[in-house]
Amino acid sequence: MRNFNQFTITDAVLERISGAPDPRIKEISEALVRHLHAFVREVRPTQEEWAAGIDFLTATGHMCTGSRQEFILLSDTLGVSMLVDAINHEAGGTITESTVLGPFYVPEPPEFSAGADISGGLVGQPMLVTGSVSAPDGMPLEDAIVDVWHSDDDGYYDVQSTADDAGLAGRARFRTDAYGKFHFWSIKPAAYPIPHDGPVGKMLQAQGRHPWRPAHVHFMIEAPGYEVLVTHVFVSGDQYLDSDAVFGVKDSLIRDFQVEPAGQAPDGRQVDRDYCHLNYDFHLKPSTKTASRAA
Repeated sequence: MRNFNQFTITDAVLERISGAPDPRIKEISEALVRHLHAFVREVRPTQEEWAAGIDFLTATGHMCTGSRQEFILLSDTLGVSMLVDAINHEAGGTITESTVLGPFYVPEPPEFSAGADISGGLVGQPMLVTGSVSAPDGMPLEDAIVDVWHSDDDGYYDVQSTADDAGLAGRARFRTDAYGKFHFWSIKPAAYPIPHDGPVGKMLQAQGRHPWRPAHVHFMIEAPGYEVLVTHVFVSGDQYLDSDAVFGVKDSLIRDFQVEPAGQAPDGRQVDRDYCHLNYDFHLKPSTKTASRAA
């Protein structure tokens, strides 16, 4: 086959793919070609515009480092991350809803005992976080792993620090007790802009959008026999709840970070200034493998 034009090139590419030995790779590749070609035919880019698009993706790749993933930001800001999440994590009933992982997760953070202060010297309003992890029917899940991470009072994550001696802060791992409960101390996070000094930031500016995310605390929770839950809990009343740059907000994930007076906190700690208290009870979804064995 040769002498292709704008109407015959798509079938030619699909014919070349038809021999792919892996059925899933064949399915994905064919769909990609169909939709990409349809996009090009719809917008009819000039040669200069297409070159600019390739330059944009190249610059996005060059921006990626060990502490920054520009392609995740691109996926997030185009709503693709949340679309993939919605396809793969349909919630219902009491199961806690999921949201995007984000680009600042650090695998295997240090594990702390219950009640630890994970602020790592960060300055801000003290924050007590309490919660529980259970099955959909409320059965407590003991020894569930609870990863947490959040920004500082200025909206930055520890991995964004350029200081040579910067360590992890506002980030830790806990395990639930026999009642499925956990708690820890840190500081209240702030709303923040996603990194916008790179290609994604330029894209948002060209689209007339802001880069801000509402204040939140990240959670990743796992327990044997249950699907891993990746979610946030957002600060109620935040000005960016309805315009989150990465489309991650869900009503069920918004909570009051209740301001409490100085004195004895619920865990017995004496606090010498006002602090905020976040409480959230998480319900995990049984894994499909576990459900099928039970059936």
